[in-house]
Amino acid sequence: MLRSHKLDEVNEDIANQNVELCGWIDSIRVMKNLIFIVLRDRYGKVQCIVPKSVDNFESFKELTIESSIKIKGVVNMRPENQFNEDMASGKIEVRADSVEAFNIAPVLPMDLKNDNNDEDTRLKNRFLDLRTDRMQRNLKVRSDIMFSVLDYFRKQDFAYIETPILGKSTPEGARDFVVPSRKHPGEFYALPQSPQLFKQLSQVAGFDKYIQIARCFRDEDSRKDRQPEFTQIDLEMSFIEQEDVLNIIEGMVAQVFKEVRGIELKIPFSRITYEEAMKKYGRDNPDTRPDTGEEFSFTWVVDFPAFEHNEEENRYKAVHHPFTQPVLDENGEFNEKSLSYGYDLVLNGSEIGGGSIRIHNDKIQSKVFDILKISPEEAEEKFGFLLKALSYGAPPHGGFAFGLDRLAQILTGEESIREVIAFPKNKDAVDLMLDSPSALAKEQLTEVGLDLLKKEEKKE
Repeated sequence: MLRSHKLDEVNEDIANQNVELCGWIDSIRVMKNLIFIVLRDRYGKVQCIVPKSVDNFESFKELTIESSIKIKGVVNMRPENQFNEDMASGKIEVRADSVEAFNIAPVLPMDLKNDNNDEDTRLKNRFLDLRTDRMQRNLKVRSDIMFSVLDYFRKQDFAYIETPILGKSTPEGARDFVVPSRKHPGEFYALPQSPQLFKQLSQVAGFDKYIQIARCFRDEDSRKDRQPEFTQIDLEMSFIEQEDVLNIIEGMVAQVFKEVRGIELKIPFSRITYEEAMKKYGRDNPDTRPDTGEEFSFTWVVDFPAFEHNEEENRYKAVHHPFTQPVLDENGEFNEKSLSYGYDLVLNGSEIGGGSIRIHNDKIQSKVFDILKISPEEAEEKFGFLLKALSYGAPPHGGFAFGLDRLAQILTGEESIREVIAFPKNKDAVDLMLDSPSALAKEQLTEVGLDLLKKEEKKE
């Protein structure tokens, strides 16, 4: 290792010891016979003093902020009247015996100590923006959430199963991102909007508790709480009822809030039916803080309609998705007006996750397709593998998908999920750092059997 300590380990407990420290120059003050450097890594900051006796002292006067360096020296206690209460290491300083510059940074395109930098500038220089205290803190929170979630489900005996990124385009959702196939010209993969079908198949396969932190993709307009690619905590369970799913999600959320923010949540969360939410709040993601008086008010919205009528297309669409179990009447039947075993978790007026008990009977699934005006031929083409799988002893199962980006946004107090994603797209779904999306060379298009339309053809 190039360093003996992380910077949060440098304090009065190791006074008079020799240390080797690496990091970035957070600030630098050059005097005639001394250079004061505040060294920073992602763990903390330490003030270092470079005396004139250090070899190449004059050259180190050219060091700039955000340069990466190594300092060898001794940890000294500061005089008591020079303690810096604003730094965790404020009772000590490191007197350098030697300095090594790894990489000298040029003039920065942005001020890393200013929280009001233009967002486009920040995203174009994201590798620098991520060094700021704000982004270091936000991504640490996100990381802590992920580890807490995985620890929770590991203890609950869930199996972590990865599902494909290259899949099949399916109807009834948002627009797909599509990937042309080189080996099969004119045919396309689709990036997953959700691992929905695969996680149901994991239950047919006998993995009665599935978990995945899944990357998902939707080609839809960006908003402050949406991105074309996003992350969800995805789970599925067999031989369970709705109550079981709600309980395990509440346990997960309670653990995350306690471990990440030290907040004890009251569980079980309150519940409201879809009909009650619409009557009382006029929305299916109610902000219940005025009623509960709680900086975090969780509410389950349950008993969603199975279907809603789309006036433009003059047909019914699934409220959650086409694989949600409708509530059956006393005769085991359902219709367009039936409720479903669908449920959403709402926090402070923002829907942060949703799920349902799934259809495990191929006949019920076929009837849902019929209500949605998905023909038997289309159903076979798009979902034939699922219908076949459901016919082979599929167990009762259900699950949930939880928006990790939104959860991190709420726990950090940020207004946009872009502030909790390492390399997000901007509001126009553009990666300013990579300059993506971008054009492909004609040779690349030819390889996958594609050609660009001419301007006249585009107009037509």
